[in-house]
This record gives sequence, structure tokens and C-alpha cells, in this order.
Amino acid sequence: MCGRFALTLPNEAMADLFRSVPANDLPDTPNYNICPSDSIHAVTSEDGTRRLRPLRWGFLPHWYKTPTDGPLLINARAESIAQKPAFREACRSRRCLVPASGFYEWTRDSDNNRLPWYIHARSEGALAFAGIWQDWERGSSSIASCAIVTTSANGTLAGIHHRMPVILDARDWPLWLGEAGKGAAAAMKPAPDDALRFHRVHAKVNSSRARGAELVQPA
Repeated sequence: MCGRFALTLPNEAMADLFRSVPANDLPDTPNYNICPSDSIHAVTSEDGTRRLRPLRWGFLPHWYKTPTDGPLLINARAESIAQKPAFREACRSRRCLVPASGFYEWTRDSDNNRLPWYIHARSEGALAFAGIWQDWERGSSSIASCAIVTTSANGTLAGIHHRMPVILDARDWPLWLGEAGKGAAAAMKPAPDDALRFHRVHAKVNSSRARGAELVQPA
């Protein structure tokens, strides 16, 4: 799964990287501890234009009467996304990219303490998670929300967690965004084993309130 991640790229750099038009209300960066229900950066493609825009991390199905009417859907499993009533329409027509610099996973030691790990690109470059999004509306309330698509872990990460985000290669961005025809399902696969590396980080990241660049430094 992916339940916490970091993003350090400036908004202007992300707009250039994804060839997108940035919104005026983007979240601040850097953010070393992005948590569920936060407003996050996402790239959508609508009417031939890519937009870098804020989305609430926590997908809201159309039948939710309030934003807290059901579980917080931060992840969507690649294996079942096309069949799940909450996700299947968004999977067909509202896919997005979620920029990240890295993400966190946890293991446990012999005393059951949570041990955090920071996972990032071996090249130190930006990551683009596969995501889905939709607008949720009730009366005068409207929230644009999203979930990150996950798949089985690759060989590099399997010892830490059995799931990982779907990380898209740049050549697959047009396909996932619906700009290059059909076949996006083929992109929902684990990243190559040599694409990522990881290191232990300080347990202070266990708190969702923790902030600062030290969160991603080796412990």
C-alpha cells in the first residue's frame, strides 16, 4: 500500500516536468510527510490540456452522503480496480498522475516496534504514481478526490511490504492519462527491481504531525 509519502519538487518544476498548467491553489512544497486526507498534487488531462491541480487524498464514491460516510479510500488495488463499484468508472475515464519524491513503509522488530523506511528512485528523480480521481458533490459542497493505485511489491521491496504504488515510467504517462488510446491496464505493474532503493529513517515519522527534511535522512 501507500499511506504516507514525500514531495520536494517546486510547483514550477512539476509543471514543467509534466508539461501541465499549474493551478493557483496548489499545496506548499517541500512536504516530507504527506498524509491521508491531505490536499496533494495531481496531474489530470482534460480536453487535451494537462493540469497540475490539488486533489484530496481519499477517494469519495458518489454514494457517500458526507466525506466521512465510509472508509477513507486512499489506495485502489490494480487487480480489482476495474470491478470495484467505487473505482471502476474513474478507472475508465478519470486517471491521474500523483507526483512524489519518495514514500514510506514500515516493518516491525522483535519487540513489535514500527520501523519506518523511506523508498525513492535509484536515480533520485521524481516518481509518478498512478492515480484515479473524481468530483464528489452534495448540495453546494464539491470535493475533487483521488486514490493511489497499488500493485504487488517488486523483488526489491517484498521484504518490507507486500504492496507498492504503481509507479509509471514517463513513456506511459500519456497512456495512463488517456491521451494515447486504450491499454492503460498494462501499465499497472510493479516497478523494475532496479528502479528503487530504500533506507531506514527515524521513528519520528511515525507521527503524522512530524515535519522537516530530517524525516527522509538515514537513521
